[in-house]
Amino acid sequence: MTRRRTAVAKRDQAPPPHVKILDQPKGANYPVGRMLIASPLAVAEQVAAVPPGRVITLPVLRARLALRFGADYTCPITTGIFLRIAAEAALEEGSADMLPVWRVVREDGACLDKIPGGPGQQAVRLRAEGVDVVQRRARFFVDDVSRVKLPD
Repeated sequence: MTRRRTAVAKRDQAPPPHVKILDQPKGANYPVGRMLIASPLAVAEQVAAVPPGRVITLPVLRARLALRFGADYTCPITTGIFLRIAAEAALEEGSADMLPVWRVVREDGACLDKIPGGPGQQAVRLRAEGVDVVQRRARFFVDDVSRVKLPD
């Protein structure tokens, strides 16, 4: 039986960020250009810089990563995976409070499903920092995300 790697191992053993050149589009999210494949550590570094009471949207997170590594854009799929790995690694290390993944939201302000604690816990953490969060049906949203998000 093979043992599953821990999130810490996935984070720490991931390849470093690299830019992949796409000379043909691969769907709407993958146009021609220089696409960054980030890393869990690079994503964690960006998330750690978000101050209390503010949020960063996934598109802004990806744009900042692309700018840092000289790419045109950042792969949206791997960024989401790396965000989850970074969050789970922090939880495994007992330092979940040190990496404020609760400050990352979707472009429309929706809380994220796939981070430790889920959207309900994310809403609690954001409210504790003074961010207005509303519930619409079963989903949580930052109210007026444009007011508290970091600029592009």
